[in-house]
Amino acid sequence: MAAISIKPASGWSVVFAGTIINLCLGCLYAWSVWLKYLTDSDYMLAQGWKTALNAEQAATPASLCMLIFGLTMFAGGRIQDRLGPKVPAAIAAVSLGAGLLISGLSKSYGGILFGFGFLGGLGMGIGYAAPTPAALKWFGPHRRGLIVGMVVSGYGGAALYAAPLIKWLITSYSLSTSFVVLGITYSIVIFAAGMVLAWPRPEDLAHLPEEVKNRMVEASAEATPLDWSPLEVCKTWQVYALIALFCLNTQAGILIIGHAAKMVKPMLTSGYIIVAYGGFMNAAGRIGSGKYSDILGRNKAYIINAAAAAVCMFALPAIIGAKNLFLSFVAIGIAYWVYGGGLSLLPSYTADFYGLKNFGLNYAIVNVGWALGAFMPRLGGRIADITGSYDWAFYMAGLLLIVAILIALVTKRPVKSP
Repeated sequence: MAAISIKPASGWSVVFAGTIINLCLGCLYAWSVWLKYLTDSDYMLAQGWKTALNAEQAATPASLCMLIFGLTMFAGGRIQDRLGPKVPAAIAAVSLGAGLLISGLSKSYGGILFGFGFLGGLGMGIGYAAPTPAALKWFGPHRRGLIVGMVVSGYGGAALYAAPLIKWLITSYSLSTSFVVLGITYSIVIFAAGMVLAWPRPEDLAHLPEEVKNRMVEASAEATPLDWSPLEVCKTWQVYALIALFCLNTQAGILIIGHAAKMVKPMLTSGYIIVAYGGFMNAAGRIGSGKYSDILGRNKAYIINAAAAAVCMFALPAIIGAKNLFLSFVAIGIAYWVYGGGLSLLPSYTADFYGLKNFGLNYAIVNVGWALGAFMPRLGGRIADITGSYDWAFYMAGLLLIVAILIALVTKRPVKSP
Protein backbone atom coordinates (compact mmCIF):
# COMPACT_ATOMS: atom_id res chain seq x y z
CA MET A 1 0.00 0.00 0.00
CA ALA A 2 1.38 3.39 -0.93
CA ALA A 3 2.31 5.60 2.01
CA ILE A 4 0.23 8.70 1.28
CA SER A 5 -1.69 11.00 3.56
CA ILE A 6 -5.35 10.25 4.21
CA LYS A 7 -8.12 11.30 6.57
CA PRO A 8 -6.24 13.29 9.22
CA ALA A 9 -8.57 12.32 12.09
CA SER A 10 -8.05 8.60 11.49
CA GLY A 11 -4.29 8.88 11.04
CA TRP A 12 -3.80 11.09 14.08
CA SER A 13 -5.84 8.78 16.29
CA VAL A 14 -3.41 5.97 15.43
CA VAL A 15 -0.48 8.26 16.21
CA PHE A 16 -2.05 9.19 19.57
CA ALA A 17 -2.80 5.56 20.50
CA GLY A 18 0.72 4.52 19.54
CA THR A 19 2.20 7.27 21.69
CA ILE A 20 0.09 6.12 24.68
CA ILE A 21 1.31 2.53 24.26
CA ASN A 22 4.91 3.69 24.17
CA LEU A 23 4.36 5.81 27.27
CA CYS A 24 3.72 2.51 29.07
CA LEU A 25 6.44 0.45 27.39
CA GLY A 26 8.98 3.17 28.15
CA CYS A 27 9.11 2.43 31.89
CA LEU A 28 12.52 0.96 31.04
CA TYR A 29 13.89 4.50 30.98
CA ALA A 30 13.02 5.01 34.63
CA TRP A 31 15.11 2.00 35.62
CA SER A 32 17.79 4.12 37.29
CA VAL A 33 15.23 5.07 39.97
CA TRP A 34 14.74 1.39 40.80
CA LEU A 35 18.52 0.90 40.52
CA LYS A 36 19.12 3.56 43.18
CA TYR A 37 17.02 1.66 45.74
CA LEU A 38 18.18 -1.80 44.66
CA THR A 39 21.75 -0.76 45.54
CA ASP A 40 20.77 0.81 48.88
CA SER A 41 21.63 -1.77 51.57
CA ASP A 42 19.58 -0.21 54.38
CA TYR A 43 16.47 0.12 52.24
CA MET A 44 16.68 -3.37 50.72
CA LEU A 45 17.17 -5.05 54.10
CA ALA A 46 14.17 -3.16 55.43
CA GLN A 47 12.19 -4.42 52.41
CA GLY A 48 12.88 -8.05 53.31
CA TRP A 49 15.72 -8.72 50.88
CA LYS A 50 18.75 -10.68 52.07
CA THR A 51 21.15 -8.14 50.59
CA ALA A 52 21.34 -5.17 48.24
CA LEU A 53 22.65 -5.47 44.67
CA ASN A 54 25.89 -3.99 43.42
CA ALA A 55 25.89 -1.54 40.49
CA GLU A 56 26.60 -4.24 37.91
CA GLN A 57 23.87 -6.57 39.19
CA ALA A 58 21.31 -3.79 39.42
CA ALA A 59 22.01 -2.71 35.83
CA THR A 60 21.62 -6.27 34.48
CA PRO A 61 17.78 -6.49 34.43
CA ALA A 62 17.64 -3.37 32.23
CA SER A 63 20.38 -4.71 29.95
CA LEU A 64 18.61 -8.08 29.66
CA CYS A 65 15.35 -6.27 28.96
CA MET A 66 16.99 -4.37 26.11
CA LEU A 67 18.49 -7.56 24.67
CA ILE A 68 15.19 -9.45 24.76
CA PHE A 69 13.44 -6.34 23.44
CA GLY A 70 15.70 -6.28 20.39
CA LEU A 71 15.42 -9.99 19.69
CA THR A 72 11.64 -10.23 20.07
CA MET A 73 11.05 -7.30 17.75
CA PHE A 74 11.56 -9.84 14.94
CA ALA A 75 8.49 -11.72 16.11
CA GLY A 76 6.62 -8.49 16.76
CA GLY A 77 7.46 -7.12 13.33
CA ARG A 78 6.42 -10.35 11.63
CA ILE A 79 3.13 -10.44 13.54
CA GLN A 80 2.44 -6.79 12.71
CA ASP A 81 3.22 -7.23 9.01
CA ARG A 82 0.97 -10.32 8.76
CA LEU A 83 -1.86 -9.78 11.27
CA GLY A 84 -1.91 -6.05 11.88
CA PRO A 85 -1.01 -3.99 14.96
CA LYS A 86 -3.76 -5.07 17.40
CA VAL A 87 -2.37 -8.58 18.05
CA PRO A 88 1.16 -7.56 19.09
CA ALA A 89 -0.30 -4.80 21.27
CA ALA A 90 -2.44 -7.35 23.13
CA ILE A 91 0.55 -9.67 23.62
CA ALA A 92 2.53 -6.73 25.00
CA ALA A 93 -0.21 -5.90 27.50
CA VAL A 94 -0.16 -9.41 28.94
CA SER A 95 3.61 -9.93 28.92
CA LEU A 96 4.69 -6.59 30.38
CA GLY A 97 1.95 -6.68 33.00
CA ALA A 98 2.89 -10.20 34.11
CA GLY A 99 6.58 -9.33 34.15
CA LEU A 100 6.11 -6.36 36.45
CA LEU A 101 3.86 -8.36 38.76
CA ILE A 102 6.48 -11.11 39.07
CA SER A 103 9.19 -8.50 39.70
CA GLY A 104 7.16 -6.99 42.51
CA LEU A 105 5.93 -10.15 44.20
CA SER A 106 9.08 -12.28 44.04
CA LYS A 107 11.35 -10.04 46.16
CA SER A 108 14.34 -11.70 44.53
CA TYR A 109 17.06 -10.86 42.03
CA GLY A 110 16.03 -13.85 39.92
CA GLY A 111 12.42 -12.69 39.94
CA ILE A 112 13.38 -9.25 38.65
CA LEU A 113 15.69 -10.75 36.02
CA PHE A 114 12.88 -12.99 34.72
CA GLY A 115 10.00 -10.58 35.27
CA PHE A 116 11.42 -7.24 34.18
CA GLY A 117 14.36 -8.51 32.13
CA PHE A 118 12.77 -11.36 30.17
CA LEU A 119 8.97 -10.89 30.22
CA GLY A 120 9.27 -7.10 30.26
CA GLY A 121 11.65 -7.21 27.30
CA LEU A 122 9.32 -9.62 25.49
CA GLY A 123 6.35 -7.30 25.97
CA MET A 124 8.33 -4.24 24.96
CA GLY A 125 9.81 -5.84 21.86
CA ILE A 126 6.55 -7.22 20.51
CA GLY A 127 4.54 -4.17 21.57
CA TYR A 128 7.00 -1.63 20.20
CA ALA A 129 6.73 -3.25 16.77
CA ALA A 130 3.03 -2.37 16.53
CA PRO A 131 2.48 1.44 16.64
CA THR A 132 5.15 2.88 14.34
CA PRO A 133 4.47 0.78 11.19
CA ALA A 134 0.74 1.35 11.60
CA ALA A 135 1.14 5.12 11.97
CA LEU A 136 3.54 5.44 9.03
CA LYS A 137 1.03 3.89 6.63
CA TRP A 138 -1.25 6.91 7.14
CA PHE A 139 1.27 9.58 6.09
CA GLY A 140 3.63 10.40 3.23
CA PRO A 141 7.46 10.35 3.28
CA HIS A 142 7.61 14.14 3.61
CA ARG A 143 6.42 13.75 7.25
CA ARG A 144 8.05 10.40 8.02
CA GLY A 145 10.60 11.65 10.55
CA LEU A 146 8.03 13.73 12.40
CA ILE A 147 5.44 10.93 12.61
CA VAL A 148 7.99 8.39 13.81
CA GLY A 149 9.29 10.92 16.32
CA MET A 150 5.83 11.60 17.69
CA VAL A 151 4.94 7.93 18.10
CA VAL A 152 8.21 6.90 19.74
CA SER A 153 8.33 10.07 21.88
CA GLY A 154 6.00 8.26 24.25
CA TYR A 155 8.65 5.64 24.94
CA GLY A 156 11.29 8.24 25.67
CA GLY A 157 8.96 10.53 27.57
CA ALA A 158 7.75 7.79 29.90
CA ALA A 159 10.44 8.61 32.45
CA LEU A 160 8.98 12.11 32.77
CA TYR A 161 6.04 10.73 34.73
CA ALA A 162 7.32 7.24 35.62
CA ALA A 163 10.39 8.42 37.55
CA PRO A 164 8.53 10.54 40.13
CA LEU A 165 5.66 8.04 40.24
CA ILE A 166 8.00 5.11 40.92
CA LYS A 167 9.84 7.09 43.59
CA TRP A 168 6.53 8.03 45.26
CA LEU A 169 5.30 4.42 45.20
CA ILE A 170 8.61 3.15 46.60
CA THR A 171 8.90 5.72 49.39
CA SER A 172 5.19 5.84 50.27
CA TYR A 173 4.52 2.10 50.01
CA SER A 174 7.26 -0.31 48.91
CA LEU A 175 9.50 -1.43 46.07
CA SER A 176 7.14 -4.33 45.39
CA THR A 177 4.15 -1.98 45.19
CA SER A 178 5.83 0.13 42.51
CA PHE A 179 6.13 -2.92 40.23
CA VAL A 180 2.64 -4.31 40.97
CA VAL A 181 0.75 -1.04 40.48
CA LEU A 182 2.47 -0.31 37.18
CA GLY A 183 1.98 -3.89 35.99
CA ILE A 184 -1.79 -3.77 36.46
CA THR A 185 -2.15 -0.27 35.05
CA TYR A 186 -0.01 -0.88 31.99
CA SER A 187 -1.87 -4.07 31.06
CA ILE A 188 -5.18 -2.21 30.92
CA VAL A 189 -3.91 0.89 29.12
CA ILE A 190 -1.83 -0.94 26.48
CA PHE A 191 -4.69 -3.29 25.62
CA ALA A 192 -7.20 -0.44 25.29
CA ALA A 193 -4.91 1.74 23.17
CA GLY A 194 -3.91 -1.26 21.04
CA MET A 195 -7.49 -1.71 19.90
CA VAL A 196 -7.33 1.76 18.30
CA LEU A 197 -4.35 0.86 16.11
CA ALA A 198 -5.29 0.08 12.51
CA TRP A 199 -3.99 0.15 8.98
CA PRO A 200 -5.69 2.50 6.49
CA ARG A 201 -8.25 0.90 4.20
CA PRO A 202 -8.23 1.59 0.44
CA GLU A 203 -11.46 3.59 0.76
CA ASP A 204 -9.79 5.86 3.31
CA LEU A 205 -7.39 7.21 0.71
CA ALA A 206 -8.03 10.76 -0.41
CA HIS A 207 -6.59 13.08 -3.03
CA LEU A 208 -3.80 15.26 -1.75
CA PRO A 209 -3.50 19.05 -2.17
CA GLU A 210 -0.96 20.06 -4.81
CA GLU A 211 1.33 21.55 -2.18
CA VAL A 212 1.48 18.25 -0.30
CA LYS A 213 2.14 16.31 -3.51
CA ASN A 214 5.09 18.60 -4.26
CA ARG A 215 6.56 18.01 -0.79
CA MET A 216 6.17 14.25 -1.27
CA VAL A 217 8.00 14.42 -4.61
CA GLU A 218 10.85 16.32 -2.96
CA ALA A 219 10.97 13.80 -0.11
CA SER A 220 11.13 10.86 -2.52
CA ALA A 221 14.71 11.81 -3.39
CA GLU A 222 15.82 10.11 -0.17
CA ALA A 223 13.04 7.50 0.06
CA THR A 224 12.87 4.34 -2.04
CA PRO A 225 9.81 3.91 -4.27
CA LEU A 226 10.16 0.11 -3.94
CA ASP A 227 9.59 -2.38 -1.14
CA TRP A 228 12.39 -4.72 -0.08
CA SER A 229 11.89 -8.15 1.49
CA PRO A 230 13.86 -8.98 4.66
CA LEU A 231 16.03 -11.39 2.68
CA GLU A 232 16.85 -8.67 0.14
CA VAL A 233 17.56 -6.23 2.95
CA CYS A 234 20.10 -8.59 4.52
CA LYS A 235 22.00 -8.77 1.22
CA THR A 236 22.76 -5.02 1.28
CA TRP A 237 25.74 -3.63 3.19
CA GLN A 238 23.69 -0.61 4.18
CA VAL A 239 21.57 -2.59 6.65
CA TYR A 240 24.70 -3.49 8.61
CA ALA A 241 25.73 0.16 8.54
CA LEU A 242 22.32 1.09 10.00
CA ILE A 243 22.70 -1.58 12.70
CA ALA A 244 26.10 -0.09 13.59
CA LEU A 245 24.70 3.46 13.63
CA PHE A 246 21.91 2.34 15.95
CA CYS A 247 24.29 0.51 18.31
CA LEU A 248 26.80 3.34 18.53
CA ASN A 249 24.12 5.95 19.13
CA THR A 250 22.44 3.76 21.75
CA GLN A 251 25.49 2.82 23.80
CA ALA A 252 26.25 6.41 24.76
CA GLY A 253 22.69 7.38 25.62
CA ILE A 254 21.84 4.23 27.52
CA LEU A 255 24.98 4.66 29.65
CA ILE A 256 23.48 7.93 30.90
CA ILE A 257 19.95 6.56 31.17
CA GLY A 258 21.01 3.51 33.14
CA HIS A 259 23.05 5.42 35.71
CA ALA A 260 21.83 9.04 35.63
CA ALA A 261 20.40 9.13 39.16
CA LYS A 262 23.56 7.61 40.63
CA MET A 263 25.88 9.91 38.64
CA VAL A 264 24.37 13.09 40.09
CA LYS A 265 23.75 11.68 43.58
CA PRO A 266 26.59 13.76 45.14
CA MET A 267 24.98 16.91 43.71
CA LEU A 268 21.28 16.03 43.78
CA THR A 269 19.78 13.68 46.35
CA SER A 270 16.44 13.54 44.50
CA GLY A 271 17.84 11.56 41.58
CA TYR A 272 14.39 11.02 40.07
CA ILE A 273 14.44 14.70 39.02
CA ILE A 274 17.31 14.10 36.57
CA VAL A 275 15.55 10.98 35.29
CA ALA A 276 12.28 12.85 34.70
CA TYR A 277 14.16 15.70 33.02
CA GLY A 278 15.96 13.15 30.90
CA GLY A 279 12.64 11.63 29.91
CA PHE A 280 11.49 14.99 28.62
CA MET A 281 14.70 15.50 26.62
CA ASN A 282 14.51 11.92 25.32
CA ALA A 283 10.98 12.51 24.01
CA ALA A 284 11.78 15.97 22.66
CA GLY A 285 14.84 14.59 20.89
CA ARG A 286 12.72 12.05 19.05
CA ILE A 287 10.29 14.65 17.74
CA GLY A 288 12.95 17.31 17.12
CA SER A 289 15.43 15.01 15.39
CA GLY A 290 12.65 13.50 13.30
CA LYS A 291 11.49 16.94 12.20
CA TYR A 292 14.88 18.35 11.23
CA SER A 293 15.83 15.07 9.55
CA ASP A 294 12.83 15.61 7.24
CA ILE A 295 14.40 18.95 6.33
CA LEU A 296 18.15 18.24 6.38
CA GLY A 297 18.19 14.53 5.55
CA ARG A 298 18.83 11.58 7.85
CA ASN A 299 22.64 11.56 7.53
CA LYS A 300 23.13 15.23 8.38
CA ALA A 301 20.74 14.98 11.33
CA TYR A 302 22.54 11.88 12.63
CA ILE A 303 26.00 13.46 12.32
CA ILE A 304 24.90 16.64 14.13
CA ASN A 305 23.46 14.56 16.97
CA ALA A 306 26.44 12.23 17.28
CA ALA A 307 28.93 15.12 17.30
CA ALA A 308 27.01 16.90 20.07
CA ALA A 309 26.80 13.72 22.16
CA ALA A 310 30.52 13.00 21.72
CA VAL A 311 31.41 16.44 23.07
CA CYS A 312 29.19 15.77 26.10
CA MET A 313 30.73 12.35 26.76
CA PHE A 314 34.24 13.77 26.77
CA ALA A 315 33.20 16.70 28.98
CA LEU A 316 31.17 14.81 31.58
CA PRO A 317 34.10 13.52 33.71
CA ALA A 318 35.29 17.10 34.27
CA ILE A 319 31.75 18.40 34.82
CA ILE A 320 30.84 15.74 37.36
CA GLY A 321 34.28 16.06 39.00
CA ALA A 322 33.64 19.78 39.48
CA LYS A 323 30.15 18.99 40.87
CA ASN A 324 28.63 21.53 38.50
CA LEU A 325 24.93 20.71 38.61
CA PHE A 326 23.92 23.13 35.83
CA LEU A 327 26.44 21.81 33.31
CA SER A 328 25.58 18.26 34.35
CA PHE A 329 21.97 18.94 33.40
CA VAL A 330 23.05 20.46 30.08
CA ALA A 331 25.36 17.57 29.11
CA ILE A 332 23.00 14.84 30.30
CA GLY A 333 20.07 16.57 28.58
CA ILE A 334 21.94 16.63 25.25
CA ALA A 335 22.84 12.96 25.68
CA TYR A 336 19.18 12.09 26.27
CA TRP A 337 18.13 14.20 23.24
CA VAL A 338 20.62 12.46 20.96
CA TYR A 339 19.72 9.02 22.25
CA GLY A 340 16.03 9.75 21.65
CA GLY A 341 16.86 11.12 18.22
CA GLY A 342 18.32 7.78 17.20
CA LEU A 343 14.97 6.14 17.93
CA SER A 344 13.30 8.35 15.32
CA LEU A 345 16.18 8.54 12.82
CA LEU A 346 16.80 4.80 12.44
CA PRO A 347 13.15 3.85 11.76
CA SER A 348 13.04 6.71 9.23
CA TYR A 349 16.28 5.49 7.64
CA THR A 350 14.76 2.01 7.39
CA ALA A 351 11.56 3.22 5.72
CA ASP A 352 13.55 5.49 3.37
CA PHE A 353 15.93 2.70 2.39
CA TYR A 354 13.60 -0.31 2.21
CA GLY A 355 9.94 0.81 1.98
CA LEU A 356 6.88 0.19 4.16
CA LYS A 357 5.41 -3.14 3.03
CA ASN A 358 7.76 -5.20 5.23
CA PHE A 359 8.73 -2.36 7.55
CA GLY A 360 7.91 -4.22 10.77
CA LEU A 361 10.38 -7.04 10.15
CA ASN A 362 12.93 -4.88 8.31
CA TYR A 363 13.06 -2.44 11.20
CA ALA A 364 13.41 -5.37 13.62
CA ILE A 365 16.60 -6.29 11.75
CA VAL A 366 17.95 -2.75 12.10
CA ASN A 367 16.82 -2.66 15.73
CA VAL A 368 19.38 -5.36 16.54
CA GLY A 369 21.75 -2.39 16.82
CA TRP A 370 19.68 -0.94 19.66
CA ALA A 371 19.81 -4.27 21.49
CA LEU A 372 23.57 -4.51 21.01
CA GLY A 373 23.93 -1.12 22.65
CA ALA A 374 22.74 -2.74 25.89
CA PHE A 375 26.33 -3.72 26.71
CA MET A 376 27.21 -0.21 27.89
CA PRO A 377 25.13 0.11 31.11
CA ARG A 378 26.58 -3.15 32.42
CA LEU A 379 30.11 -2.23 31.32
CA GLY A 380 29.69 1.25 32.78
CA GLY A 381 28.54 -0.28 36.08
CA ARG A 382 31.58 -2.57 36.18
CA ILE A 383 33.94 0.31 35.42
CA ALA A 384 32.32 2.32 38.22
CA ASP A 385 32.64 -0.63 40.63
CA ILE A 386 36.35 -1.07 39.79
CA THR A 387 37.52 2.54 39.43
CA GLY A 388 35.02 4.39 41.60
CA SER A 389 33.85 6.61 38.72
CA TYR A 390 32.29 6.49 35.25
CA ASP A 391 35.07 8.52 33.59
CA TRP A 392 36.51 5.79 31.36
CA ALA A 393 33.03 4.67 30.34
CA PHE A 394 32.34 8.24 29.16
CA TYR A 395 35.59 8.38 27.17
CA MET A 396 34.86 5.04 25.52
CA ALA A 397 31.34 6.16 24.60
CA GLY A 398 32.69 9.37 23.05
CA LEU A 399 35.21 7.49 20.89
CA LEU A 400 32.50 5.13 19.63
CA LEU A 401 30.37 8.13 18.63
CA ILE A 402 33.24 9.39 16.47
CA VAL A 403 33.26 6.00 14.73
CA ALA A 404 29.50 6.42 14.18
CA ILE A 405 30.05 9.77 12.43
CA LEU A 406 32.53 8.16 10.03
CA ILE A 407 30.03 5.40 9.19
CA ALA A 408 27.22 7.91 8.61
CA LEU A 409 29.38 9.86 6.17
CA VAL A 410 29.60 6.89 3.78
CA THR A 411 26.10 5.39 4.21
CA LYS A 412 23.78 6.02 1.26
CA ARG A 413 20.41 4.59 0.23
CA PRO A 414 20.71 1.26 -1.65
CA VAL A 415 19.37 1.07 -5.19
CA LYS A 416 17.01 -1.70 -6.21
CA SER A 417 16.02 -2.50 -9.77
CA PRO A 418 12.23 -2.35 -10.34
